[in-house]
Amino acid sequence: MTAVTAALQASASRDATAMAVRYLLQALAEKVPGNTVEVRVPPFGAVQCVEGPRHTRGTPPNVIETDAATWLALATGATSWSDAVASGVVHASGTRATLEPYLPVYRPR
Repeated sequence: MTAVTAALQASASRDATAMAVRYLLQALAEKVPGNTVEVRVPPFGAVQCVEGPRHTRGTPPNVIETDAATWLALATGATSWSDAVASGVVHASGTRATLEPYLPVYRPR
């Protein structure tokens, strides 16, 4: 997708970044359907994914939150899950809050 490729450029516009983040979040939700883990990339979007217990009220027990640049790097394989968590750019809470087995979502050419 050209929006993802454009957003990976250092000079990407906010609109291109937003589109790429939302596209990759949706791709994750389609790849790993479910409602056990909520992935948040403020201010651009959030999805629920991963099979398991469904969450319906309040703050989900398994939450992953990161910034747009980190999400783009994770989703495209430019950064590993373990490196992002270790460096503190990904905040993951809950026993099932990991995306390691599901990344990358998309590989740019």
